[in-house]
Amino acid sequence: QVQLVESGGGLVQAGGSLRLSCAASGRAFSRYAMGWFRQAPGKEREFVATIFWDTGSSDYADSVKGRFTISKDNAKNTIYLQMNNLKPEDTAVYYCASRGSQFTGYRYWGQGTQVTVSS
Repeated sequence: QVQLVESGGGLVQAGGSLRLSCAASGRAFSRYAMGWFRQAPGKEREFVATIFWDTGSSDYADSVKGRFTISKDNAKNTIYLQMNNLKPEDTAVYYCASRGSQFTGYRYWGQGTQVTVSS
């Protein structure tokens, strides 16, 4: 099993910043890639950002490019999502997820953390 524990959500005004963390643990944890997703009320879950453990390369949804930065700490098996210039439309539950290899999708998910951006 893999356990993913998110933290760092909260309430912030538009234009503000938050940093989310996601710590991974468990025997089945395999370092290939991890990502952040979000789900707003009444909407489907959507991709936000991903990072690959070995290369550190990353990718972002167009809606967050230039505002969000994903990073990792190999020693802590932890990823982060620095969110700047937040907008009300960023309000959602944010989930981290782990992908064990190039042949699998995101199999393990965290419990989610609420991010609310007020206008």
